[in-house]
Amino acid sequence: MNEPRHIDSLTERRQAETRLAEQQHLGRQRQAYSVLITVSGADRPGVTGLLFTVLSQHEVDVVDVDQVVVRGRLTLGVVVETTGDPERLQEAVEQAMDTLKMRVDVVIGDDGESSKRTPTHVLVVLGKPLQAKAIGSLARRFGELGVNIETIQRIADYPVTGVELSVTAPDDETLRAAVAEIGAATKVDIAVQRAGLARRSKRLIVFDVDSTLITGEVIELLADHTGRRAEVEAITTAAMRGELDFEQSLRHRVAMLEGLDAAVLDEVGRSLELTPGARTTIRTLKRLGYRCGIVSGGFTQVARHLVTELELDFVAANTLEVVDNRLTGKVIGEVVDRQGKARALARFAMESGVAMNQTVAVGDGANDIDMLSAAGLGIAFNAKPMVAEFADTTLNQPFLDPVLFILGISRDEVEAADTADGLSRRGPQV
Repeated sequence: MNEPRHIDSLTERRQAETRLAEQQHLGRQRQAYSVLITVSGADRPGVTGLLFTVLSQHEVDVVDVDQVVVRGRLTLGVVVETTGDPERLQEAVEQAMDTLKMRVDVVIGDDGESSKRTPTHVLVVLGKPLQAKAIGSLARRFGELGVNIETIQRIADYPVTGVELSVTAPDDETLRAAVAEIGAATKVDIAVQRAGLARRSKRLIVFDVDSTLITGEVIELLADHTGRRAEVEAITTAAMRGELDFEQSLRHRVAMLEGLDAAVLDEVGRSLELTPGARTTIRTLKRLGYRCGIVSGGFTQVARHLVTELELDFVAANTLEVVDNRLTGKVIGEVVDRQGKARALARFAMESGVAMNQTVAVGDGANDIDMLSAAGLGIAFNAKPMVAEFADTTLNQPFLDPVLFILGISRDEVEAADTADGLSRRGPQV
């Protein structure tokens, strides 16, 4: 009576084993393969289109895509997943790309990096020229520190050469220290910022005037008309190094202007020489909706010429007292000193409805330190060493355009916008 039950049980077991084998076979057939396809060669129209046409015929899922063109040479990388035959896919891609004389490299299988890492920092490296030694030194040091370079792209070729690196770093402080060391050793400017939305959320920028937005010092230009420039220049230099109290040094220098014809203020204002790239920088930022202004230890009567010429949104500066069309040698009202500059930045931000972490400040002197420290991004421009210590990054080029590159705006984007507005692509750096 039990024998038929035993046979039935054996039959059922064998049927179950058969079903399991079929399921395993089906599972192997439906296994998703990761395939990395890299296409390279002379760039030409139709390469990307043809590749994705072939991929669509094999019903793959696109996981990642990167494409770059350097001097007319294309490198296109695509990661896909397929449940079909990856070797048939490889053969189809190679045949299609061969018609365009493109080289193809295919890697089948997961290499352990199935997802792209999110960069922690963005570095902008600037030089004139930018030598390979700087990039090589960075790459070697990064290898020692466990910092991985995710992407490198050119961001500028004029008036300086600039490249932008996205990196993944385990430690912010160590990264910044290494970058500062290498930048000093290779004599290039390297700006380090946290990656993410914060970098692209800046909405307000203020510039110091003397030796930042313009090439000279206004008070020295005024002193030329009194014959006391050398005295004024010596005091200015010491004050910018932080050796003298700014307010006291300002009052001392202004006293040397007593009796000067007030008409000289407009004369000097009309003769101011902008730092190369200043006009381009402000024009570009205003296109992007930035609020732009100046915060100066100089004088309102001169600064107003810059406000008009550059269509600035705000200004904070000192006011010279004038009586009977002559300078009295005194300053009216609160002096815009080191603390005053920071307060002005905060006031402009509040009036514009912009958070402080969305502000940028650019300056060079000791009286800019508080402003640079308070801003979301403080840029020391050809600054004294003690000033650079308080800034987020430094620029030691004689141009202001690199401020744009630090903010993630490329030279190509600047020139495309200028061309659309009927402006010259390249010319004198203003």
